[in-house]
Amino acid sequence: MTPFIAEIIGTFFLILLGGGVVANVILEKTKSNDQGWMVITTAWGLAVYVGVAVAAPYSGAHLNPAVSIGLAVAEKFSWTLVPTYILAQFIGAMLGALIVWLVYKDYFDATPNKELKRAVFCTSPAIRNISSNFFSEVVGTFTLVFVVLYFTDATITDTKTVIGLGSLGALPVALLVWVIGLSLGGTTGYAINPARDLGPRIMHAIMPIKDKGGNDWGYSWVPVVAPILGATLAGMLMLLLS
Repeated sequence: MTPFIAEIIGTFFLILLGGGVVANVILEKTKSNDQGWMVITTAWGLAVYVGVAVAAPYSGAHLNPAVSIGLAVAEKFSWTLVPTYILAQFIGAMLGALIVWLVYKDYFDATPNKELKRAVFCTSPAIRNISSNFFSEVVGTFTLVFVVLYFTDATITDTKTVIGLGSLGALPVALLVWVIGLSLGGTTGYAINPARDLGPRIMHAIMPIKDKGGNDWGYSWVPVVAPILGATLAGMLMLLLS
């Protein structure tokens, strides 16, 4: 298992399970329709756990371009590896989105609301105020990366990087994403991950989804640029404190 393949697989499971819970909750006629935010945030946290547990021994389990960039800014990860990691993360996110659609295709077809269909793939703000939405994503991603820097080691020192406590070493990151969703996620849907948002948004644009509507490209830059800025600020602060 190479770091590139590990990032693809880890991000794939992140989006498969994270996007899957959104589909399960918001699409019509599913067994879990309209079960609410607690279900969504809990499953996203557990999706992170699965992705990290699978990928961490081989790649450090970034699963997020903002994390890779933030760690590089903090001088805990090589800049030369960042482009490869980001490519893998986008591939994994897009594949995950594809499988979510295939699993829930009947339920996409049964849902007339175009915005709900798009919401399975990517985020949108509860109240559209670009400056406020941007700030929310910066704060959420800053929190993610700054705290991750305290309890993970992104340095690959061997063919397998031990993350501590076996697979339970992924639990702190999962709990962190869970609390970010519960505490800060209600404003924008807490993308906090450019690949998680843009990769599936691209898949929404190109896949033959019935009556899918537009892709909201006017907002799409926010969950890409804001997380990168938040991660950069977290990495810079960690450098100052170290």
